[in-house]
Amino acid sequence: MQQVTFKGWTLDTIDEAFGTREVNSLPSLDALLQFPYELTDYERFFLRELQEEYRLGGDDWNEVELENKIISPLIVFSRISNRQFSYFLERPLEAVVGEYRFLGRVDGMIATGYRSPKKPFFCLAEYKRQTDPDGNPKAQVLASMLVAQALNNNPAQTVFGCYIIGSTWYFMTLEGSSYAISHGFFCSTDDIFNIFRVLKGLRVAIENILNAEGK
Repeated sequence: MQQVTFKGWTLDTIDEAFGTREVNSLPSLDALLQFPYELTDYERFFLRELQEEYRLGGDDWNEVELENKIISPLIVFSRISNRQFSYFLERPLEAVVGEYRFLGRVDGMIATGYRSPKKPFFCLAEYKRQTDPDGNPKAQVLASMLVAQALNNNPAQTVFGCYIIGSTWYFMTLEGSSYAISHGFFCSTDDIFNIFRVLKGLRVAIENILNAEGK
């Protein structure tokens, strides 16, 4: 069995190795993108503050600054964490998928547990640039989502993902072997409100999965 990391893959090599396929839309992604949520005045104020912080120099931030100054504050502010599941950073993720043993760390994940991650339902990768010598962002997220399915012991499990390139956020879902990718949302524009709304929908989507499992 070959041991691999999440880097070095492309969507083509993942599709060939694991039988996945990209589709234009999936019910889980559509529901996430269309989740209805009315922001409060305070939420709009705080998101504007984050947006202004990015506009001051975000294009020149490194990945650590990108994570600490806008990605994590935005996710934490959505109140994604609770006693059932939480947002974790730079945690190891390992599982056997097909003929490969994946072993590595993901930039972020939402998983059951609140002290340490157990079963992941959302994986995130961040990149400062569209092209990066260390890997392909959308493929890195898809690979980690396949590992999340394996850790749930359910190849049909719906798993969510996101990759962020500079100011642009892309959301993904994986249902069985089919995956879909959203258009880009720009945190430097009023899209930041839609990013926040999607994150609110993500919490509900994960709660619904866990409730259906009786957890």
